[in-house]
This record gives sequence, structure tokens and C-alpha cells, in this order.
Amino acid sequence: MAAGRPFGLTRRTTTAVFAGTIGVLASLGGAVPAQAQTKPADGYFATPPPVDMSKLLPDSRQPDKAYKQTKGCVQRSVLGQNIVLKNRPWGQDYLQIAKAQEIVKAATGSAGGGIKVAVVDTGVTHHPWFQNRLLSGGEYVAKPNGKQDGLEDCDGHGTEVAGIIAAKPDNPEVGFIGVAPDATIVSYRQLSENYEPDKQAGSSTPPSSSGTNPPPSGSNTALPPSGGGGGSSEGDGTSPGQSNGGRQLEKAGTAGTLKTLAQIIRGIADRHEADVINMSVDNCRTADGSITEGEQQVQAAVHYAASQNIVIIAAAGNATDTCPQNNQPDARKPKTIVTPPWFADDVLSVGAIDESGSVAPFSVHGPWVGVAAPGTKIISLDPAEGSDGLANLTYENGDKPSEIQGTSFAAPYVAGLAALVKAKYKNLDAKGIVNRIKQTAQHPAAPGGRDSYVGYGVIDPVAALTQVLPSEVGGMAPAAAPQTAQLPPANDRSSTPVIVALAGTGGGLVALLITLFVMHTIRRNRPADR
Repeated sequence: MAAGRPFGLTRRTTTAVFAGTIGVLASLGGAVPAQAQTKPADGYFATPPPVDMSKLLPDSRQPDKAYKQTKGCVQRSVLGQNIVLKNRPWGQDYLQIAKAQEIVKAATGSAGGGIKVAVVDTGVTHHPWFQNRLLSGGEYVAKPNGKQDGLEDCDGHGTEVAGIIAAKPDNPEVGFIGVAPDATIVSYRQLSENYEPDKQAGSSTPPSSSGTNPPPSGSNTALPPSGGGGGSSEGDGTSPGQSNGGRQLEKAGTAGTLKTLAQIIRGIADRHEADVINMSVDNCRTADGSITEGEQQVQAAVHYAASQNIVIIAAAGNATDTCPQNNQPDARKPKTIVTPPWFADDVLSVGAIDESGSVAPFSVHGPWVGVAAPGTKIISLDPAEGSDGLANLTYENGDKPSEIQGTSFAAPYVAGLAALVKAKYKNLDAKGIVNRIKQTAQHPAAPGGRDSYVGYGVIDPVAALTQVLPSEVGGMAPAAAPQTAQLPPANDRSSTPVIVALAGTGGGLVALLITLFVMHTIRRNRPADR
């Protein structure tokens, strides 16, 4: 625990306004031993080495090591208790989510009903707007007290991610709604910054989540957060989350490794627990031509899951002081590698755009970026235990609230769309779903219709649910009936019309010549004026 931060100090959120999460992922984790690989012959590191299926791990269905809780879970604040967010997030209007949902409802009777989306994150707290569509997946951090595996979210991150996918408000005045509000969420708690490895397993007990006095009612200030501080790469837990990264794998002093991520993906595929996997978690490191053992394990797992017809979505990651932006001249030679997005053959990674439609400055560039979606000014479910409202701000930097943003919240927009496409095109396989999302995106003005900033472009849900793609063959998706032109049949055998036309033209010319000759004769024979 960082010096100067009292044990038990709890990050607080304001019901309906403030959320205890940072949303910015992908900063450099702790040092991970790399297994040297032969560098590519062309010197490019954008393409990972071939998949080594010998690295495919079985699912242990338990943490890879013992962890202990060192920070209290996210809580509701006394501030903003009576505030209700009624406005729609700009991302919903930008993507025309309501129209997309109407299209799917007209075809299937629901918006994603029967589709399961796995959320591999910090866990998902039960919120009334999930109704009975939240299932326990697995627990890879620590056994929660009195809760099912995967259904405790101390960090407050996974709940917001899941809300963007499938929340269904019961208040008609609320504009926010999940992309696939009838889909089912299956939660796996895979990482947490409120836990750290327990060097003496069983020697400590989790701290109380209410170890501080709340600010006075009506106060305009709030206690400095502790439950979800971003932390630096050394894991001191004191750095501002929005500026120095957030929910990241292999970070010192936190729970969550590439190994358990690989195990979860394998388990989902083996047990057929989901149609779509959303991973708003990343590991970022320097590109040096090597691949670590943990990366090999994730690479094998996503390849295996994709072969089992599962759509795999991942956040592209965020540039931070410890995860440098890929702004080098040659995009094929990145200086930063982000996993799982690196494995683009099997993973659809999602970059973020802002309200203007431009690439968000924090969104990590890379040849592996597949598509993009809104990632700023996020509104989603308040993740605090017992909350029944929304959140649009977070306390992460002292007592100053900041907007929720990150590629971690762009990814669930795409995961929700994948659920809608799966629901409408039931015979379309996972590769077909990914292809449909890519091909119907708003392509950038770049060679081949893609670049390293937004991939194939910002997703277009309406087009993804309606457009006919020439690439879809074999009846995988219904094709529109051909529209024939209502024109009279061509007459290319009879010469009569041509003869009549030529005769008329010739007659007209003869009449014109005669008229000219007569007029000339009359003028020539007229006596001259005296």
C-alpha cells in the first residue's frame, strides 16, 4: 500500500452522477520475462509469431495465486443522491442504436435475446437494470463473501462495461440503454487493483469497505479515492488513474495475469458459455521482436475460442506515460505491443473516437486495430453495491471528478453490436459476424479502406444489420430480392423504325432545300429599288 494513504480509505461514487472507475486501460504492466523468438525476417513486429497450440492451457477455474484485498470496494457517495441522468449518451445517437434495435426486434422479437456475452473484467455487480440476465461465470481473484463467483466488482469497472452491452432501464425517462438490452451477461472476475498477491496466504483479512467517514451532506467536496486508483507501473496505487493507466494485466501489486485470461477464454470455449467475449483488459509492453509465455498462452486461447465459433472483442488500449503511443513513421514497426489486440487474426480490437468523430488521443494506434466506437463522455451503470442509477463521472484524481473514458468502453459497443448481428443472422458464424462489422464500418480515406487509427472505421450498426455483402455466400445471411427495371423490351431485330426515322429526316432536308431555292430566286428577280 502506498505511503501516506490510510488503510481502508474508500473511493466513493455519487449515485447517478459519479462512478468509481477509470476506464483507461492498457498501460505498461510489471516486468514480464520474455521468451526470445526469432525476429521477423522483414524486421516488422506488427505481426505476431505463428500460434503455438502447445501453449493452450486448461481452465483451472480458480486464481493462479493467492490474493488479498488491500483497498475497500467502490461505494456510493452522499453527493448527488437525488440526481437522475436522463440524457442519452452521445454515442447512442452517433451510432443510431435505437434504430438498430428496432431492426433486430422486428426480425426476432427482441434486441439480443438468447445471446450470451462474456465480460472478462473486474467482475459485475448485480444492478436492477440487468433483471435476471446476469450470470456467474468464474472467480479468478478471490472468493467473494456471500456472493457468486464473478459477481463482485470492487473496482467498479466491469459493471460499467457490462452496462453498455446489456443494461435495460426500467425508467422510461432515462435515455441510456445497453446496445443489446435483451442479451445475457456472463461475468468473470479476472483482475482487480484492489487486491495484491498474498505472500503469506491466509494471514490477512479483507479490509472494511466503509473505513472512513462520509463528507457532510450537501458538501461540494469528496474524500480522495482509494478503491480504484490507477497507480503507476510500480503499483504504488497513488497515481491519477486517468493519466497513468488503469485496469491492466501483469501490473505489480495487483491481481490479474495473462495466464488466467488464457484459462478463462479456454474454459468459455470448452463449456460453450458465451457467443461473444468482451475483454476490456490489456497488457502493454515494448515491441522488441519477442513474445512472452503469457502472450503465447493468450494467443493459443483466442485462436482456440475463435475456432469454436466465438466472437472475441478486445479494447485496443490507451496510450499513457508507461504505454507509449505508436506514432512512429512506419506503422508496421510499432514501438508498443498490446495484448490481446496484437492477435488480430482471431481478435477484433476496438479503438476509441471522441464526440467530434475524431480518434481519441488516448486510443493506441496499431496495424491490429479492427474498428472504432465512442470512448469518451461515457454514461453507464453506477457500479456501487446497492445502486440503482447511472454514473457519468469518476473520482480518480484527488477530489476532482473526471469524465469516464477509455477504449475499454468503446469495446462493449462493438460487443453489443456483435450480439445483435448474431441474433439477427443466426446462421452466420463468428468470422462472418466480424467480417460484417468490419465491412459495414465507415471506412477511413486510406488505402484499402483501413488505417492504424480506427482500423476499418467507426462501426455502423444499422448497416451491419441490413446491408447485403457480396462476400457472404452459401446462404449465411439473407440476400435482398433483385430489383428489375420496368422498361419496355428492346427491339433490336426490326429495321422499320430506323427506315421511318431516316425517311422523315430526308424529307425534311429536301423541303428545306426547296424553300431556300425559291426564296433565293424571288430575291434575285425582284426589281431594284429606285
